[in-house]
Amino acid sequence: MNASRIALVTGANQGLGRALVEGLAARMHPADLVLLTGRDQRRVSDAAADVAGLPGTRARVEGRVLDVTDTDAVARLADELRARHGGVDIVVSNAVARVLPDESQSARADEFIDVSNTATHAILRSFGPVLRPGGRLLVVASSLGTLGHLDPRLHPLFDGASLDQVEYAVESWRSAVHRGTATEAGWPVWLNVPSKVAQVAAVRAVAAERRDRDLASGILIASVCPGMVDTATSRPWFSDYSQAQSPAEAARAVLDLLLAEQVDPALYGELVRFGKPLTWHDGTPPVEQDRLVRP
Repeated sequence: MNASRIALVTGANQGLGRALVEGLAARMHPADLVLLTGRDQRRVSDAAADVAGLPGTRARVEGRVLDVTDTDAVARLADELRARHGGVDIVVSNAVARVLPDESQSARADEFIDVSNTATHAILRSFGPVLRPGGRLLVVASSLGTLGHLDPRLHPLFDGASLDQVEYAVESWRSAVHRGTATEAGWPVWLNVPSKVAQVAAVRAVAAERRDRDLASGILIASVCPGMVDTATSRPWFSDYSQAQSPAEAARAVLDLLLAEQVDPALYGELVRFGKPLTWHDGTPPVEQDRLVRP
């Protein structure tokens, strides 16, 4: 078994994912390996070469093509890392599909759900079992991922749900969007809200099953909110960016969580923002945002 640490970041060609790769490569050791993943071979190769050439880079950086919506490909990579390295130490699920405010939410639903939710489920299922002692698995979500952002009628679908039940709820939501019945069932028009709630619920489901043995092994599984980040994906949604962070600034708190020597049990399985857990039942439905997007 290789004693060096192995880190994997999905959606890492640009924005926060790229900043996380840069931060890991600078803060990990020369024998460690950081895998930068994305769907486009050229962009992945170019990004990995760029990070490897930065003055502060210490760890090895390699690019790997990975379509996170391909559950078989996710499983194959997890199996490969287990076979070659005995597992993995750091996994960050960060991929997201860009949707603009003037685009139809229902027309983009499949891609958005596949990248944000199907991929999250696949990564939790495939990489959770190959985490080595002291490992970290973080899903990048947002503060919109607390349950209160959904209509109370939908809370039972996610509150205390298993991963299979979360997956079923996501597919029920997808079907309702395609049938045109989602709004009457209480689902927000804005895809981002149910998607984020489902991501956080999926993490909570896996963490509930593993908590005791993970804490005994120094493993952390959690979702994270990096705060407002000035990226091409988020910029079209906000008029005031005066408080937005650069990707490098937003990456710092996430990197601190990934590289902390000890696991804070209060953070295990929770949605964490700037090192503090957010209350799962907080939030209010996004009435104003729903008025700004196209169904």
